[in-house]
Amino acid sequence: MKGMNGNAELLNFVYQNSQMGVDTIRQLISIAEEDVFSEHLEEQQREYEAIHSEAREKLNQNGFDEKGISAFEKVRTYLMINMQTLTDKSSSHISEMLMVGSNMGIIDAIKNIKKYSDAEPDIIALMERLLRFEENNVQRLKEFL
Repeated sequence: MKGMNGNAELLNFVYQNSQMGVDTIRQLISIAEEDVFSEHLEEQQREYEAIHSEAREKLNQNGFDEKGISAFEKVRTYLMINMQTLTDKSSSHISEMLMVGSNMGIIDAIKNIKKYSDAEPDIIALMERLLRFEENNVQRLKEFL
């Protein structure tokens, strides 16, 4: 039973995390001031969307409930408040906020992969895809600091 539960937990983690990515980036694209940076954000958004829809499909295939974003409310609220009061719309400042978000995602992803090591291989693979994507985001965003 633990395995099934682990599958649902992991998938919902990926689902929520990628949803937060999609929502956050969507807001940031509208305020980003540099074209190069906007293009980078759009690229990021496409991958978050791809991961998000794959997580949703796997949840549905397995008959799991999609859990909304509650686990991420805190982080999300923090990011949203920051964005609404964003007086500094520079690529550098936005990158810094995104790197904080991605680093939190990386830590949570690694913890979850360890915690649910008995989950289905394809679900762990999706989690690892999100992890690699977040790690890559941190590297790429350094250029804009």
